[in-house]
Amino acid sequence: MASRNHPDLFDDIGALPPPPADLVALGSRIPASIKFGTSTWTYDGWTGDVYHRAYRGPQPARRLEEYTRYPLFRTVGIDSAFYEPPSEDVLAAYARALPAGFPCVSKVWDRITARRFNQDPRWGNLAGQRNPDFLNAALFKEAVLEPYARAFRDHAGAFVFEFQAMRGKDLPEPAHWADELDAFLRQLPGDFRYAAELRNPELLTDLHGAVLARHGVAHVFNSWNEMPGIGEQLELPWTFPAGFTVARALLRPGRAYADAVKLFEPYERIRDPQPEVRHDLLRLVAEALRRRIEALILVNNRLEGNAPGTIRALAAALTGDEE
Repeated sequence: MASRNHPDLFDDIGALPPPPADLVALGSRIPASIKFGTSTWTYDGWTGDVYHRAYRGPQPARRLEEYTRYPLFRTVGIDSAFYEPPSEDVLAAYARALPAGFPCVSKVWDRITARRFNQDPRWGNLAGQRNPDFLNAALFKEAVLEPYARAFRDHAGAFVFEFQAMRGKDLPEPAHWADELDAFLRQLPGDFRYAAELRNPELLTDLHGAVLARHGVAHVFNSWNEMPGIGEQLELPWTFPAGFTVARALLRPGRAYADAVKLFEPYERIRDPQPEVRHDLLRLVAEALRRRIEALILVNNRLEGNAPGTIRALAAALTGDEE
């Protein structure tokens, strides 16, 4: 581990070893409109593959410098924004680490997307209560969009509204949900791209799809424990409502998040390949290519154990480089 008195050999980004030639060649064969990346990026288990410098803790901005050198990564998910909107200073540090135009997929603060506060200690005495700021467009514009507009506009690839599973009385009827979402989306400025991720299968309706299409908002194809698979979502007639698409390969359907963490940490290698999810993602890529739209495809370590390895496998299958 490097110290202040003994700097890491690769502190200078220019001193890093070049990416492996086979990965560079593989990346060059991926169509430009298909952008693979990972859901967050601060994992020590990727050392020797993605990362070659020593890091003291997460150091997200510094790691981004190396992340973007990996030949198969063309986007990244800023998942931490779900828990707190990043400050302008944080976004400016990220922007300095990124190549021009490198698109990031930012989750939106759950103060705006949670109908009810969960039991996370950060909510304090609000835990378990209904959220008065659910779908608060003014708060979204002030707390989220304004810092991005000032410091990160060049990298704001898409904002993902991740709607956690709603239960019991919190779960609206599909028509009511469509009206709620429509009222929210019509208040948003049109110079950013948005995507909606549901965690309630009951809300995957034509009414929901019509609202997304009305506002040019993408459906997020998500592989999640309680959701139908990406392949099933592809069969719905409305799941390409925008001029781009987003996929988030998070978990094998039916596997709990906590179980995946226990099984896969520290995420240094693939431990449980998911051929069905891979197949569905490749179907999604084929459809995006047919439609001539951009696809932002994020893979999580909790899907198979190592997101860079999953992306390598997808890229190899896409380009016909499988052994």
